[in-house]
Amino acid sequence: MLLVHGGPATAVVRGPAGESVVLLAGELPDALTDESVSELMELAAAVLDADELPLFRTCLRTLRRDGMRAGRRIEIDGAALTVYEG
Repeated sequence: MLLVHGGPATAVVRGPAGESVVLLAGELPDALTDESVSELMELAAAVLDADELPLFRTCLRTLRRDGMRAGRRIEIDGAALTVYEG
């Protein structure tokens, strides 16, 4: 899973290799709020499968606890989430 900030649109898509890509408009926030986590989960539910969605939620919790910054990589149960700023 990739989390990419800085583009003109917000979406959750599948990349060429089938990986989940979360594209977020705007600047990379210092912290994730309850509202932003809820919005991300709603977006992700449109693309992620039943196994990926709970992993994504766990990754977001970790980002929320430890801080969100470009280059941050989280691995949980074999799934990886990497934060990019583009």
